[in-house]
Amino acid sequence: MSDSTSTRFSNTGPGTATGPTLPAAARNIAPDPIDVGGVEQGKITFENWKGDADRPEPEPPAILPPGKRLGVAIIGLGRLTLNQILPAFRQSLYAKPVALVSDRPEKAREVAKQYGIDESALYRYDDIERMAENKEIDAVYVVTPNGRHRDHVLAAAKAGKHVLCEKPMANNSAEAREMIDACRQAGVKLMIAYRCQYELFNVEAARLTQSGELGRPRIIHATNTQVQGPGEQWRMRAALAGGGALPDIGLYCLNGVRTMLGEDPVEVYAQIINPEGDARYAEVEETISYTLRFPSGVIANCVTSYGAHECKDMEIRLEKGWVSLENAFAYAGQRLYVAERHGSGEQVNEIRISPKDQFTLEIDHFADSVLNNKISHTPGEEGLQDHLLMEAIYRSAREGLPVKIDHDSVHKPIPASQR
Repeated sequence: MSDSTSTRFSNTGPGTATGPTLPAAARNIAPDPIDVGGVEQGKITFENWKGDADRPEPEPPAILPPGKRLGVAIIGLGRLTLNQILPAFRQSLYAKPVALVSDRPEKAREVAKQYGIDESALYRYDDIERMAENKEIDAVYVVTPNGRHRDHVLAAAKAGKHVLCEKPMANNSAEAREMIDACRQAGVKLMIAYRCQYELFNVEAARLTQSGELGRPRIIHATNTQVQGPGEQWRMRAALAGGGALPDIGLYCLNGVRTMLGEDPVEVYAQIINPEGDARYAEVEETISYTLRFPSGVIANCVTSYGAHECKDMEIRLEKGWVSLENAFAYAGQRLYVAERHGSGEQVNEIRISPKDQFTLEIDHFADSVLNNKISHTPGEEGLQDHLLMEAIYRSAREGLPVKIDHDSVHKPIPASQR
């Protein structure tokens, strides 16, 4: 390095200890609006600084101040809450965790420390109704085993709190109806946590399927499988789970194809296979395959299993091409491919979307629906509809025959154009 170069960055020269002095010419240059942005209706905006060939950078998020965010109590501190849901709140624009419900006081206290929740806002399952006294709690997120959803939702509604409830909504359609009625009578909102309906790759796949760009959809294949471990866990007990692979992971296939098409099936045919001599499946099913026929003529083949290496993919075959969504039902790792004719050959393109945490998107949609008094995309009626369809699937498997389904749906899937 030359002496002149060394002197230029010396702390003893005209610059400062942190670097050289800004040249006078640079100090006199006024910043361009493209660099500083502006404020419109309480939101900071920037003009796109990239060229037309590149994807534009998203606008800065409009984050609600902490005091205006929806205060949520999380009911249940299992793996899903600790690994996915509570971390998702850290990225939320509109909601914050303010209370916890658990019958494990030591665990609740430790989690409360991690998320800055006061110990006075820790509750047990049998005193959820006491939340009525806590004005910081606007809503609850029910993340307990399926068979307990009904009791926890009813208790939250009685306390006057809005409800976000994990899927499946309950153990059966009767419980689902009771939950809807209780929330309606209490004047609180009820949304079911169908995270995939808010995941961006799923949203784009539904838009493509319903847009007509590739013609009409004709066939869908949806698969959700995993290998289940020890049999003592709650998912293997019918009273807590309401069923086996179908309501737990197969529900993603059912709700997913309904969402892709924006319509409900009119007929279902199903089969259940359980491994002989495996005590884990004394009460619930290991593997179930079902075919759905839709009014538009689409056939959806769905399969789910607790006994096959994990696969969470969906493929839609249309008149002019196909759409393939890898890891459609996973927490992350989605990849979306679209194929169509290209001259005398076929062109396969991958659509790349900047991923966002699907739990955060789901939580923020719920918070927005409460704060601004909107109807969510996945209200309680959506959960009820899936229970009615799962009951038809189980009936078909028992009887070995196709089962007709009433055309009048409780809740129609939201068309992609309205999402």
